[in-house]
Amino acid sequence: MSRYEVLLIRAALLYLVATGLLGVLFFVYPVLTPYFRVTHVHLGLVGFFLSMVMGVAYWLMPRPKRLRQEGLEAVTFYLLNAGLLLRLVAEPWWRYTGDALPRALSVTSGLLLLAAMIVFAYAMQARVKTKEAILELRRKSKG
Repeated sequence: MSRYEVLLIRAALLYLVATGLLGVLFFVYPVLTPYFRVTHVHLGLVGFFLSMVMGVAYWLMPRPKRLRQEGLEAVTFYLLNAGLLLRLVAEPWWRYTGDALPRALSVTSGLLLLAAMIVFAYAMQARVKTKEAILELRRKSKG
């Protein structure tokens, strides 16, 4: 596993626990629910689920030796986490105040998350190959 595959999976596990903690806080402090409900969903779906899917896909999808993508893995990791962490701050702030700055930061976080998804999709499309194509790539790299 590459360093960024590990980081994506470990981050996913942290987001899973954070999602659970935030869910418990809703029962303890119900007044937080309107401000953090959507953030809670993003934490679980983007933070846990998408980060886990990306980390595992980078790890398990076949990649011939010529197709190392650690740079794309790093960009995916940083964009995804920057976007999610910005959203975790900006969205509840915007829902609480309605101010323009946290709204703009929320839009920025969405753009960062979208960029991470685009980089991931680009990286994966290069890895999606038939068995025959993978065997051909291996044969060419040996000879």
